[in-house]
Amino acid sequence: MADETKVVESSEMKFTEEELQSLQDLQNGYQEKQANLGQLSVQRILLNQQLEALEARQVELESEYEGVQQQERDIVQKLNEKYGPGQLDPQTGVFTPAPAPAPQ
Repeated sequence: MADETKVVESSEMKFTEEELQSLQDLQNGYQEKQANLGQLSVQRILLNQQLEALEARQVELESEYEGVQQQERDIVQKLNEKYGPGQLDPQTGVFTPAPAPAPQ
C-alpha cells in the first residue's frame, strides 16, 4: 500500500468590507471600554485620596473642638470661683447671681 498524501487545497477567502468593519468596531469597543475602566480606576484613586484627606481633617477638627470645650469648662470654673453660680447674659455682659438656697 502506498502512502496516500492528501492534498489540501488552499483556497483563500476574503471577508467582506462589512465583516471587516464589524471586527474593527468590536476591537475599538474593547479598547474604548478598557480605557474607560482605566480612567475610572484613576478617578477612584483620586477620590480615595480626597476622602482620606477629609477624614484626617475631621479628626483634627474634632480634637480642636474638644479643646474649645475644655476652654469653656475652664472659663466657667474661673467665673464660678470668682462670682459664684448664676446666669450671664452674653449680649449685655450682665451677671445675675443665683439665689441663695433657703435654709432648712
